[in-house]
Amino acid sequence: MYLYLVGLLLLYYVYRWFRELPRVPDKGNKYVYITGCDSGFGNLLARHLDSKGFRVIASCFSEKGEEDLRKSCSPNLTTTHLDVRSQDSVAKVAAMIKDKVGERGLWAVVNNAGVSLPSGPCDWLTIDDYKSMLDVNLNGVIAVTLSVLPLIKKARGRVVNVASVFGRISVTGGPYTISKYGVEAFNDSLR
Repeated sequence: MYLYLVGLLLLYYVYRWFRELPRVPDKGNKYVYITGCDSGFGNLLARHLDSKGFRVIASCFSEKGEEDLRKSCSPNLTTTHLDVRSQDSVAKVAAMIKDKVGERGLWAVVNNAGVSLPSGPCDWLTIDDYKSMLDVNLNGVIAVTLSVLPLIKKARGRVVNVASVFGRISVTGGPYTISKYGVEAFNDSLR
């Protein structure tokens, strides 16, 4: 009976040891670029990857977001200002990333920046409501991805585009759903 319990306990510890083995080798030399790190998922992901030892390039829309993130993370995390609606801003950050990562390339880009308002039934909205949301949620994703795609290819990295279930189903319609459908289509075209 005791031998059985000791065997189970030993098996449990071997399982825990195996589960906690590092899955990604050489994390300290892998760069991850995340957009939309002021708050929410982007902020949490930047903090988590920083705590795991990755080199994180976290872009924020506001100076306050940059400052708060910089204060709470290690020196391995670099913050930068990014407005995904501005091609100049996207190009400037891409050039900074290219200088920073060098020949290693970029291990991942996580396109998280997005907005959800204004949203509602189609007849409540104007064309400007659609344009402003598509500029951030779709055109921003495409611009950021294309700006660093050569660096991703160099490192044989990955592109992670944060979408939504509304990229596959349309409950209320409106610009949010259309922008997320577009992100899903862009993902399919990248494959």
